[in-house]
Amino acid sequence: MKTVNVAIMGIGTVGGGTYEILKKNRALIKRTQGVDVVVTKILDRSAELIEKRTGNKDIAVTNLDDILSDDKISIVVETMGGVEPAKTFIKKVLLSGKSIVTANKELLSKHWAELEQAAKDGGAGLYFEASCVGGVPVIRTLTESLQGDNVLEIMGIINGTTNYILTKMTEEGMSYGQALKEAQDKGFAEFDPTADVEGFDAVYKLSILSSLGFHTCIPYTEIYREGISKITVNDIESGKELGYTVKLLAIGKKKGNKVEVRVHPTFVPSAHPLAAVRNEFNAVFLKGDCVDDVMLYGRGAGALPTGSAIVSDIIYCAKATERRYTDFENNGKLNAPTEILSDFDSKYYIALSVSDKPGVLSKFTEVLGNYGISLNSVIQKGAADGFAQIIFLTHTTTENAVRNAVDEIGKLKVVKSVDSLIRVI
Repeated sequence: MKTVNVAIMGIGTVGGGTYEILKKNRALIKRTQGVDVVVTKILDRSAELIEKRTGNKDIAVTNLDDILSDDKISIVVETMGGVEPAKTFIKKVLLSGKSIVTANKELLSKHWAELEQAAKDGGAGLYFEASCVGGVPVIRTLTESLQGDNVLEIMGIINGTTNYILTKMTEEGMSYGQALKEAQDKGFAEFDPTADVEGFDAVYKLSILSSLGFHTCIPYTEIYREGISKITVNDIESGKELGYTVKLLAIGKKKGNKVEVRVHPTFVPSAHPLAAVRNEFNAVFLKGDCVDDVMLYGRGAGALPTGSAIVSDIIYCAKATERRYTDFENNGKLNAPTEILSDFDSKYYIALSVSDKPGVLSKFTEVLGNYGISLNSVIQKGAADGFAQIIFLTHTTTENAVRNAVDEIGKLKVVKSVDSLIRVI
């Protein structure tokens, strides 16, 4: 039986989960996969921390050279997170000829080209199933199951923190601040939640998924981003009246050489499967020209779900007979003839605080009409201090048309504020 020696860089939540799975399921992996995966070294700042979390002081190292110089180690798992020193460590490992398994979506989305080149130069493998949607095997589905399909659309909830917050706001009427605090108290949100709540985490993941799905490099800098921090309970309640549930969606669509990629709060029809994805769970819809719709659902984060994806990559790497790299020019740039569309089609929810007097509504509909925007629904909410809130739900129109119309409406004297602009599927 083949024995595969593995090192882990970082023994935090995910690194600890990976070690636990490899230890607990070692016999299962040997019996079903024909490989004996043995963790022989773990790198972290403190040998005492490693011993405390693993109960094994003999595998603790605090210097990368202890891993690089060990010819028996063939696979190194990176669970340190962040860009540095993870990037420097990974490059050194790859150039030494050892394969890398990583869950680091930020590093991968920002420096994928550089890391892949290092892997090629070292004759090593680079595996990253755990970088997107935790334990949900979306990358393997794109690269191993849909090779014969032209992937047309990738859409989903790919950040558990924001989904937890929006679930609490929707089901329990919490404010954004209250829901965020609960998410932090339960460990679903970081002390500084910016990467999650402002959509950066989802952007990194969508960059990876859309690049793989559309077979072209989609830099994270090309993705439109909008977070959830401005979503209010009023928006959520108004959406319910209209038959919608709000979610932070990552959306990628491809038609010919034209691609749209965006991350933003979105009203989803309450009967849509994505509307039922609650708390920290994630779900991804894939649409292929032949397979049609595929939905993947599961836990998008956590020690064991993410560790499960890492272990899957370890086994995949251990059994691979050849190294495989991306099937597109992966240079970190948008490559011709791919074109990113900024003016896409959608329905829109628009909320305005306006003067509560006759004739106001006609002013707005006139502006909207000038931009070719027609209305599906209009709701007026109770007046206070001479102002009322008017909510419009449009028919399908274009992003540029709505932005220009809302900009013009916001300058009208009868408008106190433009409270919300939320896209609708």
